[in-house]
Amino acid sequence: MQKYETFERKAEILKALSHPIRLCIAKGLIEEGNVNVTHMENCLGVSQSSVSQHLSKLKSSRHCKIKKMWIRSLLFYWWSRDY
Repeated sequence: MQKYETFERKAEILKALSHPIRLCIAKGLIEEGNVNVTHMENCLGVSQSSVSQHLSKLKSSRHCKIKKMWIRSLLFYWWSRDY
């Protein structure tokens, strides 16, 4: 039964990353560290609302953790490594 639970957890992570924009966001956050939404918009070529929707889906996953903080009136996100 343990093996099934391991694969179930991995499947949930893959599901959260299954959209190309979400995969790109995760890759950018892991590689670059703190990133704000404006930077993501410019890199991805999509609207702020689209970036926010994809961030929301990643954050709602039980296994993909994204943290945020305010610096000088800008909201920054980073990928949490404690999942």
